[in-house]
Amino acid sequence: MSLLSLAFLLALQDQPAQPAKPAEPPKGEVGIVQPALPAPAPSQSLSFFSETFPFHWNQSQRLEINVDGLKVTSIAIGKREPRPKLLQGPDYGSRALIHVTNTSRKPRTPGFAIAVFDKEGRLLGAANGGTKIGTVKPGTTESFDLAFFQVKDRLPKGDHYVLSVELRD
Repeated sequence: MSLLSLAFLLALQDQPAQPAKPAEPPKGEVGIVQPALPAPAPSQSLSFFSETFPFHWNQSQRLEINVDGLKVTSIAIGKREPRPKLLQGPDYGSRALIHVTNTSRKPRTPGFAIAVFDKEGRLLGAANGGTKIGTVKPGTTESFDLAFFQVKDRLPKGDHYVLSVELRD
């Protein structure tokens, strides 16, 4: 190996690695070129809670969960009932009704996720939701109605569920 070749190889080692270009499809073939994905944004989550609970259909279940001063006090998973008497009869699906109280001195912006499983661990339904506009103000109690869309038949046969609560700034 000549001195010139050795100097060239050493110079290459000092260069920062260049990202590989995406492979281009051979001429005449159609391919999908994936664009570079942006770096994920830093999480703005204050706190997170997730736990498994026994499932009770159409019953209110008391909970004692405290996530940075937001207390989840109860949940009821069951059939959604229409309020006006004129609408009696149609099936409005299933829901999870979550009651929370903000005992902190700061407004809270919660997000909720619920997944219901049967005894074999099969997923029967999932729902999520939270505040859409505004926050849960200090000292207030609010209810959140999360819908289980298009899963009505097997959901009442649930065995357990996972509830997750995430607070955002």
